[in-house]
Amino acid sequence: MINALLGGRYKLGEMIGTGGMADVYIAEDTRLARQVAVKVLRSDLARDPSFVARFRKEALAAAGLNHPGIVAVYDSGEEPAPYIVMELISGHTLRDLIHKGERVPLKRALEIGEGILAALEYSHHGGIVHRDIKPANIMITDHGDVKVMDFGIARALADLGATLTSTWNVVGTAQYLSPEQALGEVADLRSDIYSTGCLLYEVLTGQPPFTGETPVSIAYQHVSGNLIVPSTLVPDLPEGIDTLLMVALAKSPEDRYQSAGLMLDDLYKIKAGEVVTTKIAKAPISRRKVLIGAISGVAALALLATGLFLTKAGPDSAGLPQLPNVVGLTQAEAEALLGDYVVTITRAHDGRIPKDRVSSQFPLATVRVQKGSGVVLTISDGPGDSIVPIDLVGMSLIDARAALSAVGLLVTATEAVPSDEAQGTVLKVTPEPGSTITAGSGVVLQIASGQVLVPSLIGTDALQAKTLLVQAGFLVNEVVGYDANQPIGVVIRQAPDAGTTQTIGKSVTITINKAP
Repeated sequence: MINALLGGRYKLGEMIGTGGMADVYIAEDTRLARQVAVKVLRSDLARDPSFVARFRKEALAAAGLNHPGIVAVYDSGEEPAPYIVMELISGHTLRDLIHKGERVPLKRALEIGEGILAALEYSHHGGIVHRDIKPANIMITDHGDVKVMDFGIARALADLGATLTSTWNVVGTAQYLSPEQALGEVADLRSDIYSTGCLLYEVLTGQPPFTGETPVSIAYQHVSGNLIVPSTLVPDLPEGIDTLLMVALAKSPEDRYQSAGLMLDDLYKIKAGEVVTTKIAKAPISRRKVLIGAISGVAALALLATGLFLTKAGPDSAGLPQLPNVVGLTQAEAEALLGDYVVTITRAHDGRIPKDRVSSQFPLATVRVQKGSGVVLTISDGPGDSIVPIDLVGMSLIDARAALSAVGLLVTATEAVPSDEAQGTVLKVTPEPGSTITAGSGVVLQIASGQVLVPSLIGTDALQAKTLLVQAGFLVNEVVGYDANQPIGVVIRQAPDAGTTQTIGKSVTITINKAP
């Protein structure tokens, strides 16, 4: 499907992922001139009207989530194949990180937990339960931000679970399954808390809470198995970790944290070195039931690994017209296309859509609705404002970049100055911490300098030389010269000389050989 144009707007590029139900492509949004990720429903499933209907409904639900910790859903359509358009994330999944076999540092593990719980607190407040929290659905961006993806999938997929006869191998998903899901019961927000507990347990200890050779054996352990206390596996964990995870992984939902916010509060206490006072249930309820329930619950999970949003259509919608896609248009252009509908306008800040353009529509494009029905358009007021974090001074440069990225700000420059602080420590922030500035704008960080060796660059290809300098922390000052005895495009002179020390953040001048 490469180079196919979906919805007359999204030009597909290379495939970047595939699953049991969908293929994922990088695509160019030709209207807004930006790259997006597009999930295209598998062709055999696209022929199932009920499947496509669920697809449409869940895409609509997911599009209503607007949070920096949630991968955004922009659009959906059905021509020439059902698809959803999502935010394109540059980074890797938590599953990739776990599969490297390296133990995640405690501080970073807690930050990952914070990111997941903050996203869940937002979605739960809006009445949306994820129901498939697992490492493959957690993205870590190149800037270190945590983003949860595939909201809304489990609710639709649960409707399909009873009809499945496949024995697909879903061990990876079963490892993060709540007891009530294993028993085929209704999952609520506390199921997400249990799954988050499973994920954090693995990140902190290096192994999932329960393992087994088959999905059913793992599911049975979630229902009735005894949990190994985390500090038994990793003795140097903070004391509060045991309490946090034992509460999150209680067999009965009533014994768990009753909101993501409550679990997040305890995570903050652990990070600050405070005592966690939440009580662990003294006698967790053993919920042993016939394995038929567990088998049906696990079978339902077979579809969860694919990450598609599915929907259920109304029985009387087939003959109705489809709404046009107006996201990215001006208000006047959108209203002209929606002349058969009653349009209501709202405005909201949106850092992804230019000011005075339509940032979202409800119902979504391609949904079939009766003429004369209401359509709500949200017009972008631009990126809005962000507050410079107040705790940047004293952070490392890497942590400060992550903290600024989390509130929609960038580092536009760093100034290295002499200091007794460790190299790279943030000393001063401009504008001042606590200042309100436009989202997407940048700040200048003053950091403690450090002396590093200037690498040997003479005879090195220009691109490689510049890469070495940037990686070492230097700025690059490039000039050209000519030496007939040297190949074109290599460095023929450098200043300072190789082996001398230079303050991080200073410039190194390289002369590139160029024919006159």
